[in-house]
Amino acid sequence: MRDAFTFTIDPADAKDFDDAISFECLSVGEDDDLSAQRSYSAAVLQAKPVYQIGVHIADVSFYVRPNTDVDDEAYKRGTSVYLVDRVIPMLPEELSNDKCSLRPGEDKLCMSVIFTFEVPAGNHGKPDFNAAKVIKHKICRTVIRSDARLNYDEAQQIIDSGAAHTCAKTNLAEAICTLNAIAQKLRAERIANGALTIEQEEVRFKLDDKGNPVDIYFECPNKAHHLIEEFMLLANRTVAKEVGSGRPFVYRVHDVPDSEKLEDIKKYKRNALRTAKMRHREISTDSLQRTIDLLTIRAQAKAVYSTYNIGHYGLAFTHYTHFTSPIRRYPDLMVHRLVEKYILTGKKISLTREELEEKCEHCSACEQDAAQAERDSVKLFQAIWMKEHVGEVLPGHISGITDFGFFVQLDQTHCEGLVHMMTIEHPEEFILGDAVNVQVVRVNVNRAQIDFELVL
Repeated sequence: MRDAFTFTIDPADAKDFDDAISFECLSVGEDDDLSAQRSYSAAVLQAKPVYQIGVHIADVSFYVRPNTDVDDEAYKRGTSVYLVDRVIPMLPEELSNDKCSLRPGEDKLCMSVIFTFEVPAGNHGKPDFNAAKVIKHKICRTVIRSDARLNYDEAQQIIDSGAAHTCAKTNLAEAICTLNAIAQKLRAERIANGALTIEQEEVRFKLDDKGNPVDIYFECPNKAHHLIEEFMLLANRTVAKEVGSGRPFVYRVHDVPDSEKLEDIKKYKRNALRTAKMRHREISTDSLQRTIDLLTIRAQAKAVYSTYNIGHYGLAFTHYTHFTSPIRRYPDLMVHRLVEKYILTGKKISLTREELEEKCEHCSACEQDAAQAERDSVKLFQAIWMKEHVGEVLPGHISGITDFGFFVQLDQTHCEGLVHMMTIEHPEEFILGDAVNVQVVRVNVNRAQIDFELVL
């Protein structure tokens, strides 16, 4: 695959690149088999353009062998941990940032899923990407050479430019825009099948040379994020279906949500609208939706790893796994080894289902511990930031209600603090999502606690 046009899209500050995408435009022969030659006849391509799209994942399993010291430590950690000011990697940096990382201009070993997409002609002979479909796929080992490294902003700029979909030649703009068109079709299809599409802004900090926060900003998923997400989802789903069917396998599963909690969300919405009417004021649509999204997330079961496939509710997939991030997740490395044994070599797996399930449970626990550590890290740096803002009055929205008070999330920074009920002189009815003004009265950095007082 060295000759295939290949690139990566990652965050601007990424150091390990564990996934890449290749893009080739092919022609179709009269027998509908893929032509060995890359012919770009306009007449043929207008009739039935065909794209070969590869999802290439760093072949960590080639370097990390079972029952070695590196493997034992990786299993113990289970996942990389991404804190505000540092990363605690699952693998040694020599592997994660060097040998396994899919850096441009270097030959790299990969586990790949190669998809062949057929796109019928639409109006004026142009490809109708809403009708794009996979006509074949192949799971294999490859050697790739990435041609370019992009960050999400750079890829989004290309998408926004609206380059024409043409197969006169393969270039970066054509590849990105064509992949985006197909990704949007895949995304729309998932949503139509019932997938959840709640997207939250991710809190990010700009740190000075001493590691102190000097700015808080947010990252919102854009079409470039969706492009990568959809092709990774497609690869994960394809591997789960082909490799896992009828054999002990590592699935990523997500159970249905608590029905009572879902009913509570409906009740909240009705109550919020009724309360707003009684107060003779309009409720903010954005605030209401943000609160509903928050409650919906809280109602969800936790996604976990398991050998027992119950499907993935949030993605609306019957089969799903994690295959695309073996540099930072141990379950993906486990899946790569299963792919090798089940698909590539035909060898029998040495682990029993019970042993595999035990490893799944361990990895699920490691993931949850890492997620908690990452949340605690964000809260700590938010507290450090708010230490410099004691005494200020700031707008926010009620994000949680307890017997002893309510929590307020500030609009501009998303820092969250407590308004204790004892500080409220004139008690009134408060509901989730209410817009309020609060004063920052104290901050305990060691406990990452922020205290507010209500300003009427």
